[in-house]
Amino acid sequence: MKVEVKNGEISDIEMDYYIKLAGKKYRLSDLEKLLITVVDDNYVDMEYHIKPVPFQRIRRVTGYLAGTLDKFNDAKRAEEKDRVKHDV
Repeated sequence: MKVEVKNGEISDIEMDYYIKLAGKKYRLSDLEKLLITVVDDNYVDMEYHIKPVPFQRIRRVTGYLAGTLDKFNDAKRAEEKDRVKHDV
């Protein structure tokens, strides 16, 4: 995870504290970047940048949630092939 500080400087102890806070809110392995903006001596803004999550389309096929049909047996594949699709 990349940590960036804007509008000032913070100590290493402070930075470690903010990283621990981020770890309580998100898994650190999911964070791509932590942006810490110094507002004044008492306040900072923390901005979390999460790593993109790959998305796979899931659809309901013959009563099952499935992304692909590759794990279906021959009977389920035939059932999917013979189903009637309705237009709205």
